[in-house]
Amino acid sequence: MTKEAFNQKGFRDTLGQFATGVTIITTLDGDGAPVGITASSFNSVSMDPPLVLWSLAKNAYSLACFEKAEYYNIHILGIDQEEMSNRFARPGTDKFNTIEFHAGRGDTPVLKDCAALLECRTRHQYDGGDHIIFVGEVLSHSHSAKKPLVFHQGQYASTLPKAVTRI
Repeated sequence: MTKEAFNQKGFRDTLGQFATGVTIITTLDGDGAPVGITASSFNSVSMDPPLVLWSLAKNAYSLACFEKAEYYNIHILGIDQEEMSNRFARPGTDKFNTIEFHAGRGDTPVLKDCAALLECRTRHQYDGGDHIIFVGEVLSHSHSAKKPLVFHQGQYASTLPKAVTRI
C-alpha cells in the first residue's frame, strides 16, 4: 500500500478560506535598529492573563531578532494600510524609511494610525514545524474605529457588516 502525497497547495487553498486580519509586528535588532514583518498568523490565546500568539517562518531573516526580543508590538492594520503591509512583507528593504513611528516599551517601534495596537512581552516560544510560535503577554493595548485590513483567498479584502435578520 502506498502513502498518498500530502497536497500542500490544496492545503494552502483550504487555509485561504479562513479570513484573517493583517498585522505588522515590530521590535529592535541587537544594534537597536527597528525590525518589522507582516504577519496574518495572529490569534488571541487567553484573557487572564492576556496572551496572544503569532508565528514566524524559521527561514525568516528577522527570526533571530524576535527570538531575542523581550518586547514587540503587534499592529492590526487598517483598511487603508495595504501598501504598508506590502512594504513589511518584502525582505531586505528599509521598511521604516518614510514610515512614522515612535518608541514604545523597550524603545520598540510603534507605528502610527493602525486599527489597533498590542504592546507585548515575550512569554513563550514553541517549535511549530517550519515556524516558531511566539506567545506574548499583552502589557497595553489600544484601538481606533478604523476598519481592519483583511486577507482572504490569497488577497486583501475588507469587512462588510452583515444585515441583521429580525425574527
